[in-house]
Amino acid sequence: MGHLLPLPVPSAPETMPVEPEPLWREVTGDLLRERRHQRGEKLSETAGRAGISTQYLSEIERGRKDPSSEVLSAVAGALDLTLRDLAGAAARRLHAVPQPPLALAA
Repeated sequence: MGHLLPLPVPSAPETMPVEPEPLWREVTGDLLRERRHQRGEKLSETAGRAGISTQYLSEIERGRKDPSSEVLSAVAGALDLTLRDLAGAAARRLHAVPQPPLALAA
């Protein structure tokens, strides 16, 4: 059998609290909510165009649900975004989050 390799473990000085990296679903949910608010829309309006329930869209925006790419595409389209627009914006936002240096376990 092979040997297991240790995974990098984040480390930070004891005096510096480290915020956990946001999840993809949280970032995309925030972006979708921001876009909907920019357009001055209600949850029900956007959800109706996307073909999903208002409750489900609310859960997506709050980062509680991990929607399929088809649902993300439908919601993005309802907000006049492409999936590429949404993914690019999410990647930029994640890239901007400060990360502690990784230390390899000994």
